[in-house]
Amino acid sequence: VDQLKRAVSEYQARAAQLERIRGRFEVLRNKLQQLTKLGLKVEVRHNRMVISLPGDVLFPSGKDQLREGGKDVLMAVAEVIRNDEQLAERYFQVAGHTDSQPLHGGPFKDNWGLSAMRARTVLVFLISNVDSRDGGGGLDAARLHAAGYGETDPVAPNDTAADREKNRRVELVLMPNVEEMLDLKSLI
Repeated sequence: VDQLKRAVSEYQARAAQLERIRGRFEVLRNKLQQLTKLGLKVEVRHNRMVISLPGDVLFPSGKDQLREGGKDVLMAVAEVIRNDEQLAERYFQVAGHTDSQPLHGGPFKDNWGLSAMRARTVLVFLISNVDSRDGGGGLDAARLHAAGYGETDPVAPNDTAADREKNRRVELVLMPNVEEMLDLKSLI
């Protein structure tokens, strides 16, 4: 009987913990949903919350210099994060992605180089001072890091121009806290 009581108590504690995590997840998801008004996609991929920024909005083809429209989108994203205490305290990975069309030569050498430099460009913009000459996101540099994935993490097949365009993107990946490291999709 004592064992059964302990098991029920442990189950109830775990269920309460999962409910608290679900609540925090919902709050974060709702806060990020406002970014969909800017045409951005907010989803759970690989058990992480992801804000997908289309590459064609941010960059000209094969380049790592931000378009003016891309800067506007990044400023809006940074404003949402900066003005929300919970989001501002979170860690984000800035992940660059390309399609499978090979890059030959040039300053980036290959898709790995292009994706890494685009992620770096977005990161530098997001952490730059809002009042700087070119503007910036004003986010905490200690809470962001960049990664280049090249063509290794596609969201669509690379067999049409429209699908390749979907794969050319930069993502802001909300890094989970240790207590959130469970199957987020099960909470949706």
